[in-house]
Amino acid sequence: MAQIRLKILPSVRCLFDKLVQLKVEGLAPHKTVELRSRLVDDKGVVFKASALYKADEKGLVDVSSAPSLSGSYTGVEPMGLWWFMVPDTPHKKIVKKNVMSPTLVDITVHNGVTGEVLACETNEREYLTEGMRRIPVQDGRVRGVLFIPPGKGPFPGIIDLYILGGGLNEQRASLLANKGFVVLALAYYGYQDLPKNPKNLDLEYFEEAVNFLQKHPEVRGPGIGVISMSHSGALALSMASFLSGITATVCINGCSGNTVIPLHYKDIVIPPLPPVYWKLKIRKSWLIDIRDVTPDPTLKKNRASLIPIERASCHFLFAVSEDDHNWRSAFFAEQAASILKSHGKQSFEVVCYPKAGHFLEVPHMPFCPSSFHAAVGRAVVFGGEPKAHSEAQLDLWERLQKFFNKHLNNC
Repeated sequence: MAQIRLKILPSVRCLFDKLVQLKVEGLAPHKTVELRSRLVDDKGVVFKASALYKADEKGLVDVSSAPSLSGSYTGVEPMGLWWFMVPDTPHKKIVKKNVMSPTLVDITVHNGVTGEVLACETNEREYLTEGMRRIPVQDGRVRGVLFIPPGKGPFPGIIDLYILGGGLNEQRASLLANKGFVVLALAYYGYQDLPKNPKNLDLEYFEEAVNFLQKHPEVRGPGIGVISMSHSGALALSMASFLSGITATVCINGCSGNTVIPLHYKDIVIPPLPPVYWKLKIRKSWLIDIRDVTPDPTLKKNRASLIPIERASCHFLFAVSEDDHNWRSAFFAEQAASILKSHGKQSFEVVCYPKAGHFLEVPHMPFCPSSFHAAVGRAVVFGGEPKAHSEAQLDLWERLQKFFNKHLNNC
C-alpha cells in the first residue's frame, strides 16, 4: 500500500501573504478525504476550517485544482483552508502580537468515512523575510516599531496607522516592509508609556512621527506614505491635509469626517461626528449593526467634523468594501473624491469591492464577519462574504504596493 503524503509546496515555511499549494498523494483512486486546518492565535483562540475532497484516478488530491465537495466552502479554492477558518469562540478576530514568530497552521488529512488521521503537516507562515530588521522606536514622544528591509537602502518610507483599540499591530507593517519599504508601525495609546485613554487625537504627535521617518538614514524621502484602515482613515486624511512631507495616502474603509474623539492640531480642533444612535440596529443574533450610525459630515450641522482634504497635495488611494457594516465606507470615499474634484484635484483613485466586509487586511487572513468594537464596547457585525472578501484582500495588497511604488519612488 502506498504511503499517504501531505505536501505543502513550495515549502512548509513561507511569508504570511504567500499562496501555497496543498497536495495529498498515495491515496486509493477516488477515495474521499477531509482536510482540516487549525491555528491557535496569540490569545489562545482556536480557528478552524475543513473541506471534503475526492482523489483522482491516480490517488492525488491537488487543492489548487480539485474542488471541495462540502465543508467550510465548496469549489476550487487553493487557500480556502486558510481564509475560511472561523473561531471556536464566536466574534473573535485573529490576534498576532509577536511577528518574530510565525503563525502555525496545522493541516491534517482524515479518512472521509471514519475520520482517521492519515497525514499531517504544519504551514509556518512568517512575517519577516531573512535579513529584515525590526527596531523598537522611542524617539521623543514617538513610540512604535520600525521595519527595515534587507538590501541596500535608502528605501521609500511608510507610516502604518492601526490606532483604534490601542496597542500596536505589526502584521501589515512587517509584511509591507518585505516589499522594499521602511515601515513604521505607529502606536498612539495603550502601549508602553503612552496614555491609556487619550482625550483627543494629537496631530502634533503624528507630525513628530513624520519628521522622525523623513530624517531616518534608511528612508529615501523627501515624501513618505501613510496607510490606514477604519477609524485611522480620518487620521490619515488629517495628516495629509495639515502636515508637510506626505506624498501618498492609502485610506481603507475610512470616514471623511473625524470620529470618536476630538482631533487637535495647534489651535485647530476637529470635533467627532455625533453618532445617530436611533439608526443602530439589532440583528437576530443580538449583534449590533452600526452601519448607519455615523452621519454625513458634509451636512451643515456636522461640517466642523469634516476633514479639509482639499488642503492636501498628496495622492490618495481610497479602498472601500461595499458591504462594510462598520459604516458607509463607499459613501465617505466618494464624498472625499467629490471634494477633491471640486477643488480641481485629480490625484486620487477609488477602488470598490462588492460583498467585502470591513477588515480588508493582508492576503489569506481569515475573514472576520463580527468582533468586539473598541468604540462601541461590544461585538458588532462587520459585513461581507468570505470568498469575495478574500479576493478583495488579494487585489488590494497588490494594488497598494503599486500605488506606493509609483508615488514614493518618483517623489
